[in-house]
Amino acid sequence: MLIPNAQRSWRAALMIYLQAPVITMLFLGFSAGLPFLLVFSTLSAWLRSDGVEVAAIGFFAWIGMLYSIKFFWAPVVDRLALPVLTRAFGQRRGWMLLAQAMIAAGLIGLAGLEPLGNLGWVAAFSLLVAFGSATQDIAIDAFRIESAPDNAQAAMASTYIIGYRGGLLAAGAGALYVASLASWDAAYMTMAALVGVGVVTVLLRPEPARTSLSIQLIHEPKVRAFIRASRGKPKALRRLGAWTIGAIVCPFTDFFRRYGVKALWILVFIAMFRISDLAMASMANPLYIDLGFSLATIANVTNIFGIAMSVGGGVLGGLLVVRYGIGPILVFGAAAATLTNLLFAALALAGESLPFLVMAIIGDNLANGMASAVFIAFLSSLTSRAYTATQYALFSSLMTLPGKFLSGFGGLVVTAQGYATFFVVATLLGLPAIALAIWISRDLDILPNLQR
Repeated sequence: MLIPNAQRSWRAALMIYLQAPVITMLFLGFSAGLPFLLVFSTLSAWLRSDGVEVAAIGFFAWIGMLYSIKFFWAPVVDRLALPVLTRAFGQRRGWMLLAQAMIAAGLIGLAGLEPLGNLGWVAAFSLLVAFGSATQDIAIDAFRIESAPDNAQAAMASTYIIGYRGGLLAAGAGALYVASLASWDAAYMTMAALVGVGVVTVLLRPEPARTSLSIQLIHEPKVRAFIRASRGKPKALRRLGAWTIGAIVCPFTDFFRRYGVKALWILVFIAMFRISDLAMASMANPLYIDLGFSLATIANVTNIFGIAMSVGGGVLGGLLVVRYGIGPILVFGAAAATLTNLLFAALALAGESLPFLVMAIIGDNLANGMASAVFIAFLSSLTSRAYTATQYALFSSLMTLPGKFLSGFGGLVVTAQGYATFFVVATLLGLPAIALAIWISRDLDILPNLQR
């Protein structure tokens, strides 16, 4: 019998972190975080140290667009069975292994290049790494959602965040350290070897239980209607049409069928939830520099305190959801992530004050770590188990796009009004998310299983 969240002890809440599916996400999170910096800041450092012009390096930032449009090929990852791999390992594990093979191949290809004079190949292998990484993200998200019930999703999200941060550290500081001691070739070969962490994890863990793709298609009313209407047409065309409807159309119609008009407001909430902290992110480092903090101080405070607090916030978010339920913590996370932006406004007014800087970094990363864990659990609860990869990829893309777009205008606001006003404006952007979180937390049609 499921124990109501409000009645669970802290010991029972902590025990969820010892469950195998939760521990698994620590290693899969590492596997997801590892490739990210290797085609961004770490790659930029390598290119610049090799003498590549800054203007050319800037174009490599476009590689990151693959992460924001991954929902375009999510239906393929969700529904297309891979030859040999799917039969041997299952739908989710098969796609994860294929994605990890692409990542490793891309990193090995990069390791064998001299960037200066080979930028075309550097771009090609970087795109392979990024595509494999985004594809792995789709498969891991689906694997996570299907591996455990809704009340374990926040804990799985928090261990995933911890592992992801570990992957970022390995690909950032770790790669730079190896490059300084040996060479960039050795650094990228080492990172390719670390892809094995994800491979071993996939091989050791079982495929989550899931209805076969053919049975799912047969039970779709829209697919059955298409099959009836297309009688007499070529068999290959009927199969392609049935697959397209089941893989692309049904995931979206399913979401609106389950939530009706509320689905639109849920999508607005998803788009608004992180708009405040994403909008302010682009101006954080310029603020530190303009206040007079040294690069060493910025690195030490934002990396050491920032990562530690983000991990701590993720763990705290997972515990609070298990203890109290997702509804009230969703509201608390939205409020915390929004209101902590005021700490940066206070820092801007205080000037070069190390205590204020530490306070802002601790508060911001604690709040965002906690909010991220609870929000991942919330998004997971919205997905249908029949369309996990497609629906979650859509939600996660929608979650980041508005904030990233608005962050581009941050410099204009700072130039016109100053840093303090900018961070107050960023805080105001988050108020609608708090209001929507309160509404969602009280609606049992949206969170029926997570209020107990």
